[in-house]
Amino acid sequence: MKSNLELVDDCDNFPWELTRAPMEQRQMVMNLYELIAASHDYPIGFIRPYILGDMPWSPKIRINHKLQTVHLPDDDNEATLALSETLNKAREIKRFVLLKGWRNELYPVTGRKSNITVERAGSALLGIVTYGVHMTAYTEGPDGIMIWVPRRSSTKSTYPSMLDNTVAGGITAGEEPFESLVREATEEASLPEDIVRKGAKLCGTVSYFHVRDSRAGGETGLMQPEIQFVYDLELAKDTVLKPSDDEVQEFHLWSVEEVQKALAEEKFKPNCALVLLDFFVRHSILTVENESDYMDIVARLHRKLPYTSKPRQDH
Repeated sequence: MKSNLELVDDCDNFPWELTRAPMEQRQMVMNLYELIAASHDYPIGFIRPYILGDMPWSPKIRINHKLQTVHLPDDDNEATLALSETLNKAREIKRFVLLKGWRNELYPVTGRKSNITVERAGSALLGIVTYGVHMTAYTEGPDGIMIWVPRRSSTKSTYPSMLDNTVAGGITAGEEPFESLVREATEEASLPEDIVRKGAKLCGTVSYFHVRDSRAGGETGLMQPEIQFVYDLELAKDTVLKPSDDEVQEFHLWSVEEVQKALAEEKFKPNCALVLLDFFVRHSILTVENESDYMDIVARLHRKLPYTSKPRQDH
């Protein structure tokens, strides 16, 4: 059984302080290559050496082994084209297992409003920040809060059969978070658009820096920093959620105690556990009185990532 702080550690598992990290983690960080875009003063991605060596890079992308940097073309359109050429070639020659999950969806590369885009399936290979929406749908009555919890399909390539947030999905390039939420709610939970538009409330963000393991499917040890836009939706007690696509196996309506038990038993997808802890904090279910690690948990749910989402002012 894991504590709440251990659940945070499981998802936000990139070292916070390098000098205090185990030698294995320090070595991992020191060996990373930085992905560089001309429009930004900071790295926009972190790439493992074994990925770098196996990737069939476009000749438009420059690699400096001495500085451990990977430079995209200065022009945003050329950068997008170079990344597309690279990942399409890698897919063609079946270089990475991760690319078997090709989505034909584009993710922004240098922040949510980025002009540089990349195929979603390749984002973790580049270690870029990705963005998503996660919503907790619940009912409230004399017996307290009841939360709608879906189980992921057993056929999913990532985290099969694990528990999830009521609605969750990635934000594609050019898409606004709320529009992404409406789309995902309809696709995954059969929630009518008017109910989501009227009732869903943005409650902030949850951010973390995850290093992928075998549960995620595909190559392991990849950098996956993420920012999730978090929403709540209180539903009428007679509302029943049902899967409307093949990504969700079933829905449960569980009490807070049942959700907490499943969390402690590690049955939830790691980032979904963080979103639920955030929900518990905001609804005063998790408090400084009943959680000894309260302050650490709250701070860790909003990690400052070692990237920038804003381009240089002179660009």
